[in-house]
Amino acid sequence: MIDRGNIEEKLKAVASHMLTLKNNEMKEVFPISLIDIDCWEWPQGVGLYGLYKYYNISKNQDILDFLLSWYDKRIAEGILEKNINTTSPMLTLTHLYELTKKPAYLDLIKEWADWIMEEKGLIRTGDDCFQHMITGDPNDGEILIDTVFMTLLFLARASKVLNRPDYLDEVNFQILNHIKYLYNKDSGLFYHGYNFNEKHNYGKIHWGRGNCWYTVAILEYLDEFDVDPTLRRAFLSIYKSQVEALKTHADKEKSLWHTVIDDQDSYIETSGSAGFLCGILKGVRQGILPKAEYQALASQALTNILDYIADDGAVLNVSYGTPIGYDKAFYLNIPITPMTYGQALMILCLSEALILLGCDSAMLLES
Repeated sequence: MIDRGNIEEKLKAVASHMLTLKNNEMKEVFPISLIDIDCWEWPQGVGLYGLYKYYNISKNQDILDFLLSWYDKRIAEGILEKNINTTSPMLTLTHLYELTKKPAYLDLIKEWADWIMEEKGLIRTGDDCFQHMITGDPNDGEILIDTVFMTLLFLARASKVLNRPDYLDEVNFQILNHIKYLYNKDSGLFYHGYNFNEKHNYGKIHWGRGNCWYTVAILEYLDEFDVDPTLRRAFLSIYKSQVEALKTHADKEKSLWHTVIDDQDSYIETSGSAGFLCGILKGVRQGILPKAEYQALASQALTNILDYIADDGAVLNVSYGTPIGYDKAFYLNIPITPMTYGQALMILCLSEALILLGCDSAMLLES
């Protein structure tokens, strides 16, 4: 039997640890730290969204105060550049705007959404996909499935805040095109990336965390927005095929997932595992996935993933920011360290578990 009190305790510790996450003297190769919570980059953006989700469950005023202070300070400091990854923090800002109605938040939302859509703004690849430009590197011709979470969730939210249905049309187009070039129909999983200039999927690696951005983001998107029924069916068809593949490749002992999903000899990576488990729990709760087929997997995975949370709330076995590699060895050599997105994906996972424990589907979490 899953202990609700233990999950609540772990969730609180994970959220609290993120508030003070700093670089642990690891040498970083990017212009902006991916570890320090006080930087405006994609890991912090994912982390802030996790904190916002935690605030919705806990109504902890300290969390809301932290979020508001974080955005006010970063906006005052100035943001280095707009790109796919630095769009990530904008997602939570749309929610905070709806809570506060601060004009400065609305101005930045409008400015950023306009930049994404304008001709000289966010770079497009062939077939009009959003190029995965990052801070200091345009990544010419490259797309990643990460974009669904990092940029498209914000653009969808901006369509609501700004009453711009054309933005939602663009989101749907981009999701379809990212599936077209990144989804491997033979495996049911996503490749890490695609290059339009060289017309290949790099090493054709089924990387864990990269895949989880679709698992998490597509349900977040469909949960909030009234998507055309035909598109909804298409997006969920991919989701269900992916989850079926994930069930096949789950670790035989722990029911968690390896950093290279289809390589059982690669290490268990916690951020991706938390994202997958979050998506599975939510899919079952919403009736998208059959409970009977996922009960044992979900229960065992949730029990075991708690072991990867340290006493101080740090989520362990999380791989650092990962460019695209050409072989499995590249992914095995990525440093492992607590990261804000590791904290956030664990928050999303444990939050979903608590929701399940509070509804009729709670039996899913009983073994």
